[in-house]
Amino acid sequence: MYKNPFISSSAKKNMMTGVMRLLPKALKNRFGMSDDDARALAGILKSIFNGKKEIEDSSLDKCVRALFYELQKERFLRVRREVCKEKNRLLRKYYWYLDIDTIREEASRKIEEDPGEIYRVLPRRAWSSRTR
Repeated sequence: MYKNPFISSSAKKNMMTGVMRLLPKALKNRFGMSDDDARALAGILKSIFNGKKEIEDSSLDKCVRALFYELQKERFLRVRREVCKEKNRLLRKYYWYLDIDTIREEASRKIEEDPGEIYRVLPRRAWSSRTR
C-alpha cells in the first residue's frame, strides 16, 4: 500500500474513524442488511482492526478469515502481500486492509425502494390462504 509521507498519523487515524463510521451504511446498502446487523458487523470489524490500518493474516482466526474472504469478494477488503527473508528463507506475509474508496462509494449510493418487493418475499401459501 502506498504510504503518503504528507499525511500525519492523526490524519490517518481520523480517516480510519471516518471509514468505520461509513461502514454500517455501506454494508447495509451492499448486502441489504438490517441496521442492527450492519452495525454489529461493523463493530466486529472495528474491534478486529482496533484502530490499525492493516491486520496480518496469520493473526486471524479461521472464522474471521472466512468473513474477510466474503468481504474481499464484495471489494470491502483488500490484501497486500509482503515477501521478506528470515533465516535464509523467503516468507510471504499477507495483510488485510479496508478498501476506503469502495466503502465510501457504497455508503453514498442511493438505494431505490422497490414497492413490488413485498410480493416476492411473501410465501405462496400466504396468497392461497386469502383466495378461499
